[in-house]
Amino acid sequence: MITKREKIVFLMCAVLAVSVLTAACKKETPVVQPEGGGAVAQQPLAEVNVEVFNRGTDGGRSDPTKNNYTDWIQEKILKEENIKVNFISIPRSDEVPALNNMMAAGNPPDICLTYDLGLIANYRDLGGLYDMAPNIDRLMPDLDKFLGEDPMLPGRRFILRSRDAATGAVYSIPARRMNTARINTFIRKDWLDKLGLGLPQTTQEFYEAMVAFKEKDPGGIGKDRVIPMTSSTGSRWNFGNLLESFIDPNLSIKDQWVNTVVDRSYLLPGYKDGVRLLNKMYNEGLIDKDFPLQRSDDEPFARLKSGVVGSYQHNYDQLYRDSPGVQRDLEQNVPGGLFVVIDPFHHPSGKTVKYAYDAAGVYFFIPKTAKHPDAAMRYVNWLSRFENTNFLQLGPEGIGWDMVDGVPKVKPAPGLWIQNSPQNIDYTIPINGLELGDPAKNMQALANSYNVDPQLIYDAYELSLKNARPLPVIPVVLSEAGKVQQTLLDAGDVLMIESITCPPAQFDRVWDTGIQNWLAAGAEIVRKEREEKFIEP
Repeated sequence: MITKREKIVFLMCAVLAVSVLTAACKKETPVVQPEGGGAVAQQPLAEVNVEVFNRGTDGGRSDPTKNNYTDWIQEKILKEENIKVNFISIPRSDEVPALNNMMAAGNPPDICLTYDLGLIANYRDLGGLYDMAPNIDRLMPDLDKFLGEDPMLPGRRFILRSRDAATGAVYSIPARRMNTARINTFIRKDWLDKLGLGLPQTTQEFYEAMVAFKEKDPGGIGKDRVIPMTSSTGSRWNFGNLLESFIDPNLSIKDQWVNTVVDRSYLLPGYKDGVRLLNKMYNEGLIDKDFPLQRSDDEPFARLKSGVVGSYQHNYDQLYRDSPGVQRDLEQNVPGGLFVVIDPFHHPSGKTVKYAYDAAGVYFFIPKTAKHPDAAMRYVNWLSRFENTNFLQLGPEGIGWDMVDGVPKVKPAPGLWIQNSPQNIDYTIPINGLELGDPAKNMQALANSYNVDPQLIYDAYELSLKNARPLPVIPVVLSEAGKVQQTLLDAGDVLMIESITCPPAQFDRVWDTGIQNWLAAGAEIVRKEREEKFIEP
């Protein structure tokens, strides 16, 4: 029986094969480059469809395809580059299946975004992506200058991070991530204060705090309602700092890279012990019993806001963001309620182990179905100019920000000036995070941009990066992960849920069997390819 996924892949192959032939026959309108370099001039009108993430409308978000920022972009790019831009909304939570369906139907946006390199590899291997390499120097000089040298691969241009060493082709280009802080552990300080406990400094102290929350009900909400720790089905993320603290900190770059499959650490030595601790905590009632049913972050956020949860792990600043407004709403529901960040998790050897983000943020790519790939490249290049990214990141002065002590202080913008994502990262394709040209000003402006005490943001940023390191970057072209990416992601979620929730006596059997099934589902093939292609960075 043919599965839905197999049908999609088959259809993609057929559609992409046609698109390859069409692209081979198509001739692009020549681009006129003025003498002495500079901006491209005398362009014919070109229309480009650009993907934008749809993050819902909670927290006052606007239509991501029609607001003051999209209007500003459309008017300015048409005037300066003669490009008509249309925005195509894709759900952030379902971006992979949404892109798969669009690629299969032959109507994806001309500029697509994803954090999923396996997805890009799959489209590349199916012949569905446009090779930007021949036109990068000609059409993207501003982007190249902005991205600069690759922080993970000294001496190499960041714009060429995804270049195929064998063919020279470039099918995707990363954004520059200005802030590499990743995950933090949040805890209710008001609960700790009522119990006379300090901030947990070790894994054992954290565990003891969760036990105290459960048994002593410091919030006075009723012991049967207390949830010491919660999560969604994305437990490998919501328990990320705890789990990753068990990974052997002395692993070689090769062992770490080879055995990190589809961005999952299940195969790394020590990870199983972290899951075992979660299994113990779940069976002791320290972890939300309903977390396997919570498909999105909405349910955990609602629990956090209501004041029944003691601890949570997520993006380093997640609970302080205006959207979803967890800390703000907690204070309204529970006067004095306060989440602060802690960094208690240490490897048994005593070393702190946690991950930071790579400097590469979201990747953009251009499908071969794009009618004007040159215009698509010029659009991203235009976005990389400071005057454009700066406006999109801050909004208009007096509405989105005020100048305070020489640094923009972001404030809640009204109506259609609201930003649906931090610093409008869904529109500023070449950059993730605020850039004012000075790291100190970046941090000051960032901390001042939240509706919480700026010190909370400084602390969150500092602790998230304390002893953190990004995963190794090995400049090779991989193919196998893209073929089984979604299968392994889905199977991995099931593996984690079953291993955390099973009776403790069954833990080893459930985990070991689940790992074998995960390997058989494609993880072993992916791991072997990484082993065969590994080179010293």
